[in-house]
Amino acid sequence: MIVLKCDIVCLEVDIIVNAANNSLLGGGGVDGVIHSNAGAKLKEECAKLGGCETGEAKITNAYKLPSDKIIHTVGPIYNGGEFGEAELLKKSYLNSMMLAEDYRKENNKDSIAIAFPSISTGIYGYPKKEASKIAVDTIKEINNPKIKVIFVCHSDEDYQLYINNVFGIKLSC
Repeated sequence: MIVLKCDIVCLEVDIIVNAANNSLLGGGGVDGVIHSNAGAKLKEECAKLGGCETGEAKITNAYKLPSDKIIHTVGPIYNGGEFGEAELLKKSYLNSMMLAEDYRKENNKDSIAIAFPSISTGIYGYPKKEASKIAVDTIKEINNPKIKVIFVCHSDEDYQLYINNVFGIKLSC
């Protein structure tokens, strides 16, 4: 696992993950940035997918982005943690990784790289510390050596949380 603080739409990886809403037609945060940078054809393709349930994932082309594909996953809206949010968030990562593995096999690639944003921690309100732990623990549990996972952080706070969860260290510089 790798942790970066950068803009996910700039990464030249096989797949980037979009923290999407149920419509898949674009929204705020990383979803809006991905749709804006990918261009209108992404919205056209997403419109044909019929939306996406929370915890599920769907894959599209990346169009104007430097990645090959985009996996759109819908994380849960946080409502205090008593409504199965942790399991739904875990499912978002699991289903994204399953689609990534399918892509790897279909394209006869020995290995691929996938970049994840921090799912559900923006407008959906999931506590960042808890969400980063679920993300890292889920990827560790899957343990697929053929998929290089990159966690892409937008803020210093997110970066520190992922570094701590991935490597068990706290940065103080």
